[in-house]
Amino acid sequence: MTEQRALKKLVRRRMARTGESYTTARRHVLAQAARAEAPALPTDLVYGEFGTDQHHEASLVRHALGSVHDEALIAGLAGGIGFMYFVFEYKDMPPMMTIVAQHHPEPWVPAALDRLGVPWTEQHSTKPRWERVRAALDEGRPVFCTVDRSRLPWHGMVPGFGNDPYTVTIAGYEGDTLYVDDESVTPHAIGTEEFGEAWSSHKKGRHQMIVPSGPPTGAPDTAGAIATTCAHLTGPVMGGNWDVNFGFSGMDKLAAQLRDTRTKSGWERRFGDPVAFFHGVRRIYECLELEYTAPGATRPLYARFLDLAGHTEAAELFRESGRGWEKLAGLALETVSELGDYTELCEQRMQLIMSQGRAAAAEIRALGERAGALAHEYGAPDESTRRRLFDEMADVVDSCTALERTAVEVLMKT
Repeated sequence: MTEQRALKKLVRRRMARTGESYTTARRHVLAQAARAEAPALPTDLVYGEFGTDQHHEASLVRHALGSVHDEALIAGLAGGIGFMYFVFEYKDMPPMMTIVAQHHPEPWVPAALDRLGVPWTEQHSTKPRWERVRAALDEGRPVFCTVDRSRLPWHGMVPGFGNDPYTVTIAGYEGDTLYVDDESVTPHAIGTEEFGEAWSSHKKGRHQMIVPSGPPTGAPDTAGAIATTCAHLTGPVMGGNWDVNFGFSGMDKLAAQLRDTRTKSGWERRFGDPVAFFHGVRRIYECLELEYTAPGATRPLYARFLDLAGHTEAAELFRESGRGWEKLAGLALETVSELGDYTELCEQRMQLIMSQGRAAAAEIRALGERAGALAHEYGAPDESTRRRLFDEMADVVDSCTALERTAVEVLMKT
């Protein structure tokens, strides 16, 4: 707990100096502290910088290309921001709410490489082709792989169904040991057999290999990236019935369901009982700050990209909407903080993932289990308290949506 207090003090100092939100500043502080304490890297790696700064995949691409590009540039070229909102319901389980705040569904790594003008190759196979992996690494080329994150031991998760794509980079090998870039400031050492299980478990992208194959062939396509982001916010995205869940339509749907007290799709009925309530509210925080996003629903990072591209008016609007999404995540975090040590447990878990990885796998899993147990044990607020919370959340979503509609209008005129 003393270490956590010292961390918070450093985070607040950075906030005062930079004006960043707590979560954005925390990611910077954690990364800096972990790099300062990191052991020596293994030899024969194809690059020498590891660890996520603000955005997972943007950091991977940055490292793979020699850390010569700004993280915000890479994130923006990959599409930057988006919005996807779904709630899935299964028997004997609380409703599973997911928000994807980054650009979606276009895969980030190919989009970023294409708009940077970096040539690349893609291969799929029915089984792991380790000779292809080693051949690429022997040529000094990193290998991007799509895996089932729950089967990577350093995440400390219970193995799942492999439905969500998760990108990691193989940056070197020694015999049958691979060195994998994923969150931590040092690469994770893992055997080919164990990594093969994670690689095989994500069925849709099974054994996908993306390998950069040469230097950039032109200038970054910022205009194309911005046009794609605007098009996917305004829709259509998928070209079917699912489009109601994407972009501004998805934001409107979230706000409407937060206010809905009558139908079974409204938050009052879906997330009214204690376990469902804390699960749903916790997911708002996780989806806007931690998973498939950068802090603030990726909006502050995208604002930096727009500054680099010379779109300062739109950048400020997205920066303001980012503060709104941070407020929404803060409301969720404040609510789940009533679970006692829940927030501290989550922060300790993230710190271990970023600094120690597999070496702390057992502790990472134990912290996750303790946090989950608290959510199951604590009773939900009464109906009037829930109603005030959901209405306030809906108002924040509406405010962010209005800001972003204006920002898109500005971008489309330039």
